[in-house]
Amino acid sequence: MSKGFVIYPAIDLRGGRVVRLQQGRADAETTYGEDAPAIAKGFAAQGAEWLHVVNLDGAFGEAGENLTVLRAICDSVGVPVEFGGGLRTVEDVEQAFNAGVARVILGTVALRNPELVRELAAEFVDKVAVGIDARDGKVAVEGWVETSEVTALELANRMVDAGVTRFIYTDIARDGMLVGPDLDGAKQLGESGAKIIASGGVGDLQHIATAAATGGHVDGLIIGKALYEGRFTVRQALDTVKGTRT
Repeated sequence: MSKGFVIYPAIDLRGGRVVRLQQGRADAETTYGEDAPAIAKGFAAQGAEWLHVVNLDGAFGEAGENLTVLRAICDSVGVPVEFGGGLRTVEDVEQAFNAGVARVILGTVALRNPELVRELAAEFVDKVAVGIDARDGKVAVEGWVETSEVTALELANRMVDAGVTRFIYTDIARDGMLVGPDLDGAKQLGESGAKIIASGGVGDLQHIATAAATGGHVDGLIIGKALYEGRFTVRQALDTVKGTRT
């Protein structure tokens, strides 16, 4: 497993299908496949060291079949999987770990129930990350439907105090837009002392090169739409990262 900058191909699940949303909007959905485990195997075959899987049904508070699909993904690949979307209770988190995930991502609950995050971070340590999704600098929750008055950095500092060591940071305005991730925002969150995985907006290999050269606390990048639309492959993304490290 890499100790350096990690590329996380994204698999977003909605009703068992692999989809992408534009700026997190449920009404702006594109379906890219029906066989999530096959897509996961394809990413792993190209050298992916991690996969990033999101249960959009859970994020929107809907029941769904995605836990079964998640288990099939974990069973089908030999690489670790991080998973988020609708994890609101200890039972939800335990179900995810039982399905085979290596890291859970907590979102809404970080704002609504920080004590639960503290308990989970104490028990599972670096197997727990918090997703901080920002709209105009403010944290959005409930599948990005609601925007709070809490800033991204404020939540990050609270979560570090609760024992969290890693954040997944998304600038919602960039998500699915292929305009590049918000690395300035990611670096600012890194001032909390936690490691940061940046997400949202990767559109070309230069975006990857810039992110990989950022240094500091930003040590990973989640990529979705650009891979599904064939702008580059996972292997090309990994080669780009290597090129910045030589």
